[in-house]
Amino acid sequence: MNRRGILTGAAALGGLAVSGCGQAAAGRTLTACDVHRDGYPTVVAVKWIGEQLSQQSGGRLSLRSYPSAQLGAEDDTVMLAQSGVIDICRVNSASLNNAFPLTQVLSMPFVIENDDHLHAVLDGPVGAEILAGFEARGLVGLAIYDAGGRCFYNTSRPIEKPGDLKGLKIRVPQSDVFIEAVGAMGANPTPLTVSAVYSSLQSRLIDGAENNWPTFENSRHVEVARYWSNTRHSYSPEFLLMSKRSWDSLAPGDRDLIASLARQSVPVMRAAWRTTEAEARTKALEEGTTPIDVNRALFSDACAPVVARRLRDPSLAAFHARIRAMA
Repeated sequence: MNRRGILTGAAALGGLAVSGCGQAAAGRTLTACDVHRDGYPTVVAVKWIGEQLSQQSGGRLSLRSYPSAQLGAEDDTVMLAQSGVIDICRVNSASLNNAFPLTQVLSMPFVIENDDHLHAVLDGPVGAEILAGFEARGLVGLAIYDAGGRCFYNTSRPIEKPGDLKGLKIRVPQSDVFIEAVGAMGANPTPLTVSAVYSSLQSRLIDGAENNWPTFENSRHVEVARYWSNTRHSYSPEFLLMSKRSWDSLAPGDRDLIASLARQSVPVMRAAWRTTEAEARTKALEEGTTPIDVNRALFSDACAPVVARRLRDPSLAAFHARIRAMA
């Protein structure tokens, strides 16, 4: 689907939301999109919000979910939300790094140690401040979801140390943070949308990628890339964002309800994530994936100059220091 097709299709369904603006007493259906498949933890959480929204508003408000990239790639859905064509989008922080600098800290390599560290950061003042920063750019930050530790997988050989990545074309998100970090670890970073990874692995356009267990297994990358290196180099989380135009068109009580439900959806998502991640890992190993333990310190050392350059920005350095203090 090209950009014009995305805009045309989304504009048609977006008209449903726009037509409801200002009709607080009438029914209104909000639209939510995600590139992940139906049943993925982020989609499960947003559908839970929709169910609760309908129940607690007496059916006056509802939410229609469009998973599986029906409305385009993450970059496209951010643009559509900013313009008010769609109401809610779920986007990984990697897709936000260039436009929203504070999200860079959460995506930087080896900033987050594990899930517990991530939760401490996201559930506290740092997470709240990053969410608040979206409003200046036409979006409202509703919640931050888990995305697990990102690891390398490839079709060629075991990756145990940074030098083993040399010469390999590794898919990365379209984020300068990821491009620089993966390059520093020795690979040739190749920015692609996640939907293009499977065919690119098959055709040998790329040699590998980096992502979490559910994406690796659910997107069938496991069929062509058998080597999994447990680097956990980034815990780049997911953001649930709402169009500021849509937000402003709601009555104050409805805004409060949506904000409350979004916060309550975080443990719903995390519970689904734990189950999905464990199941995906088990399936991938059963299908022949070779897991490789690595010395994370070597990869972290390789990325240190990239992090240092980013931290020349005082605002990023302050956030980084607060996050590392919570490790």
